[in-house]
Amino acid sequence: MLKKILGLAPKLEDDGSYGPSKVALKLAVPSKTDYKKISYPKYQGSKSKVLVICTEQKNMKMKNGKYFSTGNHPVETILPMLHLKEAGFDFEIVTPNGNPVVFEMWAMPNEDRHVIDFYKEYEAQFKTPGSLVDFTKDLTGKENSYAAIFIPGGHGAMLGIPEDKNVGKVLHWAHNNNLFTITLCHGPGSLLSTMLNDEKFIYSGYQMTVFPDSVDKQTPMIGYLPGHMPWKLCERLSDLGVSIVNKKSDDSTCLDRKLITGASPLAANELGILAAKTLLNEFNN
Repeated sequence: MLKKILGLAPKLEDDGSYGPSKVALKLAVPSKTDYKKISYPKYQGSKSKVLVICTEQKNMKMKNGKYFSTGNHPVETILPMLHLKEAGFDFEIVTPNGNPVVFEMWAMPNEDRHVIDFYKEYEAQFKTPGSLVDFTKDLTGKENSYAAIFIPGGHGAMLGIPEDKNVGKVLHWAHNNNLFTITLCHGPGSLLSTMLNDEKFIYSGYQMTVFPDSVDKQTPMIGYLPGHMPWKLCERLSDLGVSIVNKKSDDSTCLDRKLITGASPLAANELGILAAKTLLNEFNN
């Protein structure tokens, strides 16, 4: 009762899951982002597509049995895509089975015209995405049309994506064909899928920026999460030989070989800039 009075109680949704508390929303969900439009030299080549792999699952079961209402974080999804679009790249949006993209709509920055306009422009594709199952049926020659894979963050990126064999297949395909992989916050959980089918984890020895386990441990205290995480992403990656270079949920990014990562929602803008410049430098020459 006291938590409810103080605004620290997670918000109960109609399906029994919990969204962030009033205090958590005030502290962690700004009404505007730090996005600023940049004039990039437009990409002119044939590798103009970015495959965007989104989640189709909403509810994460926490250690205490409560469900967190999650999905892809809209800022972590849209800001990098805004920069890539400005650089001349197009998107193919998919989910594992072609079901609608699930967003953390409570995290939508409703006073940010750039984000809202982009969401409206691509809303039909988010609601009727392609299927990764279909995309991976035949990858022959597709590497000639794609520059990168983008896997947005949000806790929802840890639902189903790390256990999806087709995610692992397409990440191996990108790795073997020198395409870039872009991800941030909890999105690096998707990289665990490369171990499926008895394959080797292909990112051992890489440096990455990832949302810290230490912050996930703290956020239930303000009602952002309704309980502690079911598993620790940074711990899992570190055990596999990943070097996580950030300590805070900040705006830090990292480029290691063909992998581009960001630490948190605060890194979404910087990740977009780094991704756009890196792809242009690689493919526009």
